[in-house]
Amino acid sequence: MKAEVSIVSCRNYQRNQVQEAVKKAIELIGGISKFVRPGSRVLVKPNLLMAVAPEAGIDTHPEVVRAVVKILKEINCRVILGDAPSVWAGHSENTERVYELSGVKKICEEEGVRLVKFERKIWRDGIPLTSRLDECDFLVSIPKFKTHDLTILTGAIKNLFGLVPGTFKTELHKNHFKPEDFSKILVDIYQRARPALTLVDAITAMEGEGPATSGKLRQTNLLLASGDCVALDSVMAMIMGIEPGRIFTTREASKRGLGVSDKNSISIKGESLKNIISQPFELPPTGSFKKKIPEPLVNIIKKLIKYYPVINHKKCTRCRVCIEVCPVKAMNMKNERITVNYSKCIACFCCQENCPAAAINIKKSIFAKIIGL
Repeated sequence: MKAEVSIVSCRNYQRNQVQEAVKKAIELIGGISKFVRPGSRVLVKPNLLMAVAPEAGIDTHPEVVRAVVKILKEINCRVILGDAPSVWAGHSENTERVYELSGVKKICEEEGVRLVKFERKIWRDGIPLTSRLDECDFLVSIPKFKTHDLTILTGAIKNLFGLVPGTFKTELHKNHFKPEDFSKILVDIYQRARPALTLVDAITAMEGEGPATSGKLRQTNLLLASGDCVALDSVMAMIMGIEPGRIFTTREASKRGLGVSDKNSISIKGESLKNIISQPFELPPTGSFKKKIPEPLVNIIKKLIKYYPVINHKKCTRCRVCIEVCPVKAMNMKNERITVNYSKCIACFCCQENCPAAAINIKKSIFAKIIGL
């Protein structure tokens, strides 16, 4: 059988329009009861990366979260909602701030949903995941469609990294810092906590140096849904203008038989791909060479193509967030300026992802500059 992915148009975040579009996206692939048993306990996990307002386009929009919650409540599910924001928001006060500014706290209060934190862990085959998974029968994931400096795409599979509590994220980044290795960890998480249903907020997406303040917002006016995260990420890759196999997580998950990445084996419901694919996404520098260079040559020259974080001191507010989040302590404050110890830097880009001022950009190696990447 083919994997089913629905694509539905939704032009803004007006409540009634989002509710109607989310319902249609789920109904096109069989309806909510196909994925979630009525009356069950459900953990809803949006993408709440950092403490910013919904219009920043970084977190899953609260109206998309509301629409999913309402559909689950219609079949009498007992819903809890939570996330472990970024690699440093294991601190209780930081998580509270993310919940409040993102708008999900207000949504949970209005819809009568328990908002939880991922403070305790369970070990699943060596992977630390939130103990909230043991409280629920089903997981429903609501990622945001964005580019990512380390993984190129952050979507269905990458969103599940938020199931890792607090500082354990830092350890995983430190121990698995190469994109291929980190992607395998993401697939390990997906393999152990597979969502029953994933609905992607792609009404406002992000391109360029995503997934946070350095990215560029792009209006795509879409919602996507599927029970297969691999198929979903494959469709998002095609919308971006790249082959699904060039996304490490997609390739790894497909190789393990965890989902479908072959576009000929994916059945699109709703909008036609050919009608919505237009100008390719601007990719982060770290991923653009994978699109420009033929696959057989990537492994040969990738050791010469390197990228590092560089501080834009005009934008830097000296908030020290980058120092706190760096898993290898390569960021320091010297003479009131943030400095990077490149001999320590592992190019995980946690600093850029968490910088609230968009003050960290990407530095290219000389070879990357010479060949125009």
